[in-house]
Amino acid sequence: MSAPVFVVEPGLLADVRAGGEYLLDGSEGRHAGVVQRRGPGERVDVVDGAGVRLVARVRAVGPEGVRLDVDEVVVEPAPEPRLVLVQALAKGDRDEMAIEAATEVGVDVVVPWQAERSIVVWRGERAQKSRARWIGTVRTATKQARRARMPQVEHALDHAALVARVGAVVAAGGVAVVLHETAATPLRDIALPAGGEVLVVVGPEGGISDREVAALTAAGAAVARLGPHVLRTSTAGPVALAVLADRLGRWA
Repeated sequence: MSAPVFVVEPGLLADVRAGGEYLLDGSEGRHAGVVQRRGPGERVDVVDGAGVRLVARVRAVGPEGVRLDVDEVVVEPAPEPRLVLVQALAKGDRDEMAIEAATEVGVDVVVPWQAERSIVVWRGERAQKSRARWIGTVRTATKQARRARMPQVEHALDHAALVARVGAVVAAGGVAVVLHETAATPLRDIALPAGGEVLVVVGPEGGISDREVAALTAAGAAVARLGPHVLRTSTAGPVALAVLADRLGRWA
């Protein structure tokens, strides 16, 4: 059985060494000691979401948290190129379903997109609360997938900001791809860079408008299709990322 993963803030594991000890406290410590009832000798992993993983065993559980004996410290390098999912806001939590599965697949950055046909609108306080919920979804999925790196959740982009982001990615040597069911080019035929970003744009339930496609392609994006079937906004992104991750050798 795989060891459970607990996530702490970036930087908290910087001074921990193999053969030393670490106190898992706070909410994660309570979850490990009180909710999951982890006991002495059990294997656990602690990650900081930035690539550091402690492979450890429980020494003792107390009111201050769970004290661990650290067997190994593993530093996982940042992947190149980075996989970026631009997920259009969607109703019925379909956008959160998309980023949850994308995190399990291996996405590195998640970007909320206020598309023209998005029924859901992020403004003001709702935008802050909705982004916080996305971060929570990504954090939970990171633990489920036992990842040492937690995807970054950016602030929501509107049409103009997304066009600018695509232009910047392409100018830096990366690739931007707009998924569209009418595209002639399959995703598997899109040339991938050795570094930078591979940015995938997924539209909302009503699809990406012609105006959006025109502006994104003018900024340097390619248009590609996944296959013969039209996928939901909740599944298109994760499926595309799975194809890309396999092509990049991440699933080897």
